[in-house]
Amino acid sequence: MPECHTIPCLLSPWSEWSDCSVTCGKGMRTRQRMLKSAAELGDCNEELEQAEKCMLPECPIDCELTEWSQWSECNTSCGKGHMIRTRMIKIEPQFGGAACPETVQRTKCRVRKCLRGTGMEKRRWKEAR
Repeated sequence: MPECHTIPCLLSPWSEWSDCSVTCGKGMRTRQRMLKSAAELGDCNEELEQAEKCMLPECPIDCELTEWSQWSECNTSCGKGHMIRTRMIKIEPQFGGAACPETVQRTKCRVRKCLRGTGMEKRRWKEAR
């Protein structure tokens, strides 16, 4: 018998690569081709799809803060003063992420009214008179 020659399968050209599967950071992209005609006297073992990793610019990371602390004690023992509270930065903004808002807040406080003079000062004043 004459020798048989196999005719390979015919494939379309590869398609363009797809868009990356993500809009930022690491993802995947694919491309395909189609089987135009099967192989004669054999199998078509060619791959019809390929995938590869793709990398876009890093995703923005917004600033993250802890919860506010409790308000501090008033900074004076009498009269007008202020109290503060703070929060810490857990994650600094990166790659165009939202900036950190304030980390310290201050508010006014008033304890009791301050007395003009103590008992000793009043006695000295009376004695000096």
